[in-house]
Amino acid sequence: MSARSDRTPLYTGGCQCGAIRFALYGEPVRIGVCHCRMCQKAAGAPFMALADIPFTDFAWTRGTPATFRSSSRADRDFCARCGTPLSYRTIGGDRIELMCGAFDHPDSVRPTYAVGTESKVSWVDALADLAGRSTETNMGAAAVGAIVSTQHPDHDTPVDWAPPKA
Repeated sequence: MSARSDRTPLYTGGCQCGAIRFALYGEPVRIGVCHCRMCQKAAGAPFMALADIPFTDFAWTRGTPATFRSSSRADRDFCARCGTPLSYRTIGGDRIELMCGAFDHPDSVRPTYAVGTESKVSWVDALADLAGRSTETNMGAAAVGAIVSTQHPDHDTPVDWAPPKA
């Protein structure tokens, strides 16, 4: 699955280090949250948010992800360099489900359903009620200003892009 130059992507995304990038050339078929134990382990999080897209509307545009066969049903793609989980694929299926957090604009892929609720962590429903504060409020402006990020920016970059030295 490689990029086609005659199509304009509707969505783009990739891993934390920038070695792997992807593009969607159509709208996701569905976007959901999975609470199953396998997705919890794969994401290292209490749930996984996934956007489902046909392979015909998807391409890896930079790099090739590594793959882990997590069950007799599924392959999971990730960046071998930085470890970012990227997708879930049913073996032999015609679609790929991409991690919503890997999109350049994750707010644009809003989940509309949930599955795997038998494994839902008891405190997930209370997350919206937690007191929140910005990173600057939490750490202080000086500490935030001193951070040198080596994370890939949320947009496409030249192939020879490299993070700043930390």
